[in-house]
Amino acid sequence: MPFTLSGFCEYREEIRKSRFITFAAPISSPAEAQAFIEQHSDLNATHNCWAWKLGAQYRSTDDGEPGGTAGRPILAAIDAQDCDQVAVLVIRWYGGIQLGTGGLARAYGGGANKCLQAAPKIELISRVPVSCACGFAELTLVKLRVAELGGLVVEETFTANGVELQLAMGEAQIETLQTQLADLSRGRILLQR
Repeated sequence: MPFTLSGFCEYREEIRKSRFITFAAPISSPAEAQAFIEQHSDLNATHNCWAWKLGAQYRSTDDGEPGGTAGRPILAAIDAQDCDQVAVLVIRWYGGIQLGTGGLARAYGGGANKCLQAAPKIELISRVPVSCACGFAELTLVKLRVAELGGLVVEETFTANGVELQLAMGEAQIETLQTQLADLSRGRILLQR
C-alpha cells in the first residue's frame, strides 16, 4: 500500500566535509512539486537536486552532478519507501573532497531515504465515487459516518428536499457505510455508484 507524507520533513548530514540538507513534502500536482522545489532551493548551494513522484508521473534532476548520481537515487529512495505524491529536494554545499559517482549516489539516495523514513506518513487509499441524498437533519450524521470510514465529501448540493452528496469512499468501506446509512434513515438513504 503506497504512502504519502502528512507534512514537511527535513534531514541534515555532513559527508566528507560536504553538507547535505534533505527536504520532503506531500504534493498533489506537478505545479505544486515545482513550487516546493523553487521555494526551498538555495541558490547559494553547489547543487539543488530533486525528484518527485505523483502516480505514474515523475521527474528528477542532477543539477550539475554527474548523470544519474543524484536525481535517480532520490527517485529510487521514494520508491523504496513506498511513497507517492511526494517531492524530495537534496541541497549540497561542496566541501572540497570529491565523493565519486558511487559516493554521490549513496549520499543523495541515502539522505532521501533517511528523510522519508523519519517522515510521518499517511496511507494512500484508493477511493471510488459514490453518491447519496439525505434530509437536512441527517446531514451532520451522514458526514460523520463518511469521515469515520476514511471517506471524503467531494461535493454537496442543497435541494428543496435535502442534500445530494458526492462522496469518495474506499471500496472496502462502501458496504459498511450503506448499512450505517440505512440504519440511520430507516432505509431511505441509499448509496449510488
